[in-house]
Amino acid sequence: MLVYVNGELLPKDEAKVSVFDHGYLYGDGVFEGIRAYRGRIFRLKEHLDRLYDSAKAICLSVPLAKEEMREVCVKTCRANGIVDGYIRLVVSRGEGDLGLNPHKAPKPTVVCIAATIQMYPEEMVRRGLNIITAATRRSYGEVLSPQVKSCNYLPNIMAVMEALNAGAQEAVCMSREGYVAECTGDNIFVVKDRVVKTPHPSCGILKGVTRDAVIQLAREMGLEVEEGHLTRYDLYTADEIFLTGTAAEVVPVGRIDGRPVGEVVPGELTMQLREAFQQLVQREGHPIYD
Repeated sequence: MLVYVNGELLPKDEAKVSVFDHGYLYGDGVFEGIRAYRGRIFRLKEHLDRLYDSAKAICLSVPLAKEEMREVCVKTCRANGIVDGYIRLVVSRGEGDLGLNPHKAPKPTVVCIAATIQMYPEEMVRRGLNIITAATRRSYGEVLSPQVKSCNYLPNIMAVMEALNAGAQEAVCMSREGYVAECTGDNIFVVKDRVVKTPHPSCGILKGVTRDAVIQLAREMGLEVEEGHLTRYDLYTADEIFLTGTAAEVVPVGRIDGRPVGEVVPGELTMQLREAFQQLVQREGHPIYD
């Protein structure tokens, strides 16, 4: 594997950043997870727009123009022979000292990794994920907007540990008011009486690229889509639940907090949307190879 680090493609074992990098010391940076399908990078523009918006929100100047960053993604995929894979872009504050002052880290670090990935095996898709609702609450915008895809993922990791300790694959985080927000690495959708429901952005969620694509697909299929305030009751009484994310794509949920979801897993609309999404990614994207 070759990894892009600040303008160079380096073997994995040589791809290193300083221990004084503020991304390592403080989680001071932003990142994106992006997928490639059949030699095309899916919705690269949307991912780069979100990366640069996240950086701007934390006063981090990305040292490359968007067009240059796009070519970094393409070049890293080519170097690793990626046709179907996962791209991780990270921009950290860069090397500084042990203090918090970001001005002491004047040169941001840019890393791009391109590799293969499978988030959930097909068997797990067939039976649905086992998820829980976590005690860990979703971070709120008084400190950092949930729209910033920050390198500081500790709250997400704490919720992941809750899931693992409970023998589950994922955890749902709630807002401060007790409304459903999102999972540790995915957005969440509920189907009730053939209406597709998902938390409103005001609940403290990251507006996922896959989330937006699935909402668009559902509406094109003639389904009613509601962005609103959901509670645990809505999860427990749902006909179907599914998660969306760059790595997860569209994956059904089979159990939540020990309760079976609906009468049939995977649900009918979940699988229709999963199929529609899989068709979408096959025909859309920025080409990696000429």
